[in-house]
Amino acid sequence: MEFGRVTEAEINTIDFTLPPDGEQTAITLQHLKPSAKPSYYVGCAKWGRKEWKDLIYPKKTKEADFLGEYVKHFNSIELNAVFYSIPKEDQILKWKDQVAANTKVDFIFCPKFSRTITHIKRLKDADFLTDEYIKAISAFGEYLGPCFLQVSDNFGPNNIDTLENYLKKLPNDLKVFVEVRHKDWFIGDAKKQLFALLAKLNKGAAITDASGRRDCLHMELPTPKAFIRFVGNGGKYLSSDKARVDEWVIRIKHWLDHGLQSVYFFLHQHDEADTPLIADYTIQEFNKHLGSDLSRINFITQNNLLF
Repeated sequence: MEFGRVTEAEINTIDFTLPPDGEQTAITLQHLKPSAKPSYYVGCAKWGRKEWKDLIYPKKTKEADFLGEYVKHFNSIELNAVFYSIPKEDQILKWKDQVAANTKVDFIFCPKFSRTITHIKRLKDADFLTDEYIKAISAFGEYLGPCFLQVSDNFGPNNIDTLENYLKKLPNDLKVFVEVRHKDWFIGDAKKQLFALLAKLNKGAAITDASGRRDCLHMELPTPKAFIRFVGNGGKYLSSDKARVDEWVIRIKHWLDHGLQSVYFFLHQHDEADTPLIADYTIQEFNKHLGSDLSRINFITQNNLLF
């Protein structure tokens, strides 16, 4: 993932401290009680990584079988594959069958809205394409989790009416998290209006924690569900990434104590070769401090573990 990437020289100069909760978060959680059984999902953004062979995939695994191996380790995936084109229903069914054949865990796909809708059409005159997208992803059936709608970097607050009109047309039972990237969304009235709108429409907000875009770390919860995209630096910065995860665990624990119901935590790295390492650490810390019961990753060899 290239978004928010900085040079190595800059990494050590960044303050990775999480900012305080936003105004909408306080409003969302103010009257809630702790959930008796919150749900936890931890995963990556893709399964097709050859570098994961002999790390979490057996050495001779064919690429066509990567998903079948991935689901043996994770209970979810932030599905970016469908971003590049409107998915075909038969492809969705093939992925669904691979999951069913390889795990009994309650696995979910969190598919990204296709860029034809969000970046090319810019949410305008996209009803037909949206219907095609929803029809396709519905084929996931019980494996369908919330969808992830990311608008383009130049889709700013002057488009809030377009965003509202588009979200209003979506089916009420379609769970959606929205990610904005234009810097003007994160300041002043624009920020307040955006997250109040999402709360009114019962749509979540993706929170992206990337080194070079600390403004996207808005800490707003329009709904009592957190969708976090964690972008680590990996490699020799694994210790830094772990410290950042530790701070997220503290914040999520605070939210859970005040009524947070679901946590979706997706791990990205700029170099995805070692993403399973920080993902496993995240699972370990969630289980230890948040009361989750997620399965740890089954690494091929203990020599691959750095903690």
